[in-house]
Amino acid sequence: MQYRRLGKSAIVVSDICMGTMTFGSQTDEAAALRILDRCYDAGINFYDTAEGYPVPPDSKWVGRTEEIVGKWLKTKPRDAIILATKVSGPSHVWFRSPCRNGMTALDRRNILGAIEASLTKLGTDYIDLYQTHWPDHDTAYDETMEVLDELVRAGKVRISGCSNETSWGLMKSLATAERLGTARYQTIQNNFSLNNRRFEDELAQVCRKEGVSLIPYSPIAGGVLSGKYKGGARPEGARFTNYLAMGGRQAQMGQRFVNDRSMHATERFIAIAAEAGLDPVTFAVAWSKQHDFVASTIVGVSAEDQLDPILAAADLVLPDAVMQAVNKVSREVPYPMG
Repeated sequence: MQYRRLGKSAIVVSDICMGTMTFGSQTDEAAALRILDRCYDAGINFYDTAEGYPVPPDSKWVGRTEEIVGKWLKTKPRDAIILATKVSGPSHVWFRSPCRNGMTALDRRNILGAIEASLTKLGTDYIDLYQTHWPDHDTAYDETMEVLDELVRAGKVRISGCSNETSWGLMKSLATAERLGTARYQTIQNNFSLNNRRFEDELAQVCRKEGVSLIPYSPIAGGVLSGKYKGGARPEGARFTNYLAMGGRQAQMGQRFVNDRSMHATERFIAIAAEAGLDPVTFAVAWSKQHDFVASTIVGVSAEDQLDPILAAADLVLPDAVMQAVNKVSREVPYPMG
């Protein structure tokens, strides 16, 4: 396992991060605790959750993920774990946050209420990385950055970051923090995979120039890059099988990941992986980690046996010829996810 610094901070994390968004819905507590233990034994020190988890968002189980992670955290030395969680922020796209009855603006009241609830569920007195889950471009960045700075000064948060943010939003937050003299965002957590390389268009330059680390989520494109949806397959219990059947916003999200272009690109990537002698999941995770603006790649599983190909990506470096073959597919099938 390799370790990298988050932004310009003092925090160093494993370059694979365990995401937990299925814990408490698709994955029961016993299985989740086994998964977390195995990741810890493999050298993973970085774990990501959110106040709004598990998914799909639902008031009947919201907050359960943090409770499960908190139970596990008690079994480990606290200083050995880099723990990340998120305050919801307004829901812009495929779901409405079940937190606070959907009232999740990134203002002082909501952020202070969210951090206290997360600390209680997680059973800890500080969060290593506290992130805004969705941006709030209608609330003054001054207010958001000032209250996050208060949390850092109070010792409740070590560093802060953003998620699903735009180039404008990231630069706006950095400029605001510089102007106010507050703590800045050290990380950004956005979707990034072989099937979704939009981050490289603009945000990668912001990260390089401003010293912000990407911690990408969905490196396997929600399981699509494993090949399990190949040929129109709809595996029982799989996330996008469920989403496509749900209709509405969930179905729209499912169609973004599972469509003709993404299936075509996926088949070509799987062929490249096979030629390199790699499992397609191992291949996708290794590719995600192999970028200078990436600090740690967030992976997720719903069952323990799904960890094997992910952990096989530790210390794996793809040869230049393989990276060039990937780039050729990306040029010929640009933006498979739209």
